[in-house]
Amino acid sequence: MRIVILGAGILGLATAVELASHQAKQQLDINVVDPAPMSGATYHAGGMLAPTAEMIYQQDSLFPLMQTSAQWYPELIKTVTEHTSLPLGYREDGTLVVAADRADAQHLRNVMHYQHAYGMNVEQLPLSKARQIEPALHPHLAGVVSIPGDHQIAPRVFAAALYDAAINLGVTFHPLTATHLRISEPAKGGAPVHVHTTGSTFPADQVVVANGLGASTLSGWHPCATQESSPLKLRPVYGDIVRLRVPTYLRPFIRKVIRGFVEGRPIYIIPRDDGTIALGATTREDSRPAPHLGGVYDLLRDAIRIAPGLEDCDFLEATAGARPGTPDDLPYLGRVNDHVVMSTGYFRHGILLAALGARVSRELVLGQPLSADIRECCPLRHLVNV
Repeated sequence: MRIVILGAGILGLATAVELASHQAKQQLDINVVDPAPMSGATYHAGGMLAPTAEMIYQQDSLFPLMQTSAQWYPELIKTVTEHTSLPLGYREDGTLVVAADRADAQHLRNVMHYQHAYGMNVEQLPLSKARQIEPALHPHLAGVVSIPGDHQIAPRVFAAALYDAAINLGVTFHPLTATHLRISEPAKGGAPVHVHTTGSTFPADQVVVANGLGASTLSGWHPCATQESSPLKLRPVYGDIVRLRVPTYLRPFIRKVIRGFVEGRPIYIIPRDDGTIALGATTREDSRPAPHLGGVYDLLRDAIRIAPGLEDCDFLEATAGARPGTPDDLPYLGRVNDHVVMSTGYFRHGILLAALGARVSRELVLGQPLSADIRECCPLRHLVNV
């Protein structure tokens, strides 16, 4: 079977590894098309695997997907580990969520009650105990919650490991941009799909579209899909993220992911194995691809409010990335015809949902029973007058 995957961010790479590691019964020829692998939203992501902390009101359809994907992550980690010697950046230290003032503490309690209603493992901690666990926390926080089951992965590190594992599994990468799919009745032995790119044309039996916002300009996969208009209602949602380096004498500064609310503004502080820390993330829809000064200022100020010792860290970079959002914040995941699987629109949960998106895409491509209920993720659900 000839398979072409469009996109080599976290979703495309994980899908390639899923497929290549499950080809015992049939030989798969897997090609991945992406002009700049491991870039895009993946490069700028925070990497929190946090289905509990990421619960947002009125997104009940999203919760089961996030929980399922988090449960599947260890298996994906195991698969990647078997095919690469590179580090993965996976950490299971858990998460603390903190509140800066009384209003933030009330919000934290409200969210905790909501999480308990879904049976999630969330525990309120005295500040004294929290500071025993993470001494870098400010001594005058208004509330702390522990979420031991929320983990993290370093997206850049993990993407490099996925890329290496895919190559070791026989996947071929092509630094090209896909522009058009031509679907036709194949001649005997021919291909039902031809993937046209900026440099070559690839015959395929199955195509997985996992190129994020690029899916909105891909034509040919549906009668309504042109380069000017798409059945996919994707929009770029930008987020600023800051990276710091912790001086050697302060390491380890923190071990757990620290999430917080400061005057209602969300903030997260993510420690990495290499002694760096990521601060994030803002959310804006202003089509400005560069980091926003106000957003960077907010991140630094709020992070220092939670962990004052961050003032002694070195500033490494501020970046901004565009995440593919949908009108209902659910991904576009599923078949759009007999030969094309759509896997995009993961918005702020792309890293977390990568395990689910990759496995479901593999099951769809290989005709296997689905392990998750994705009916509400239909890629054509926002197409009017189908």
